[in-house]
Amino acid sequence: MKEIVLAGGCFWGVEEYMSRIDGVIETKVGYANGTTENPTYEEVCTNTTGHAEVCYIKYNEDILSLEDLLNRFWRIIDPTLLNRQGPDIGSQYRTGIYYIDKSDLPIIMKTYDQQKNKYDKPIFTEVEPLKVFYDAEEYHQKYLKKNPGGYCHIDLNA
Repeated sequence: MKEIVLAGGCFWGVEEYMSRIDGVIETKVGYANGTTENPTYEEVCTNTTGHAEVCYIKYNEDILSLEDLLNRFWRIIDPTLLNRQGPDIGSQYRTGIYYIDKSDLPIIMKTYDQQKNKYDKPIFTEVEPLKVFYDAEEYHQKYLKKNPGGYCHIDLNA
């Protein structure tokens, strides 16, 4: 099993979208790459923790390649927006690819470079090693499965 952490704005929709992909074994939402230990949602929303709202993904690479997973990720974000996705604004809503396995970096950069060629504007999606990850509160986990009519800024059928 392989793992990666993706930030694409509000983590509810990213998790729901990723959980529907064949080969994805597990998803959970959380906060990553900030400086505050064990942050709460309320703290992350203050723009002072440095954390991004993220989705941890465990997937079976025999069924789903990292390249295919990332190409699906790029479909649901606008990488040219800085610190926002959809109507959500703040550094916690930035886009990012946070890798756990350094050997994934060439594939990540291949897809990143392909995206750079699609836009006339700069790409703001971070590509960094995962430094820290904290699980979000239980009420955020599988939020759109628990609340099917809940807020979502992405097209879950993309």
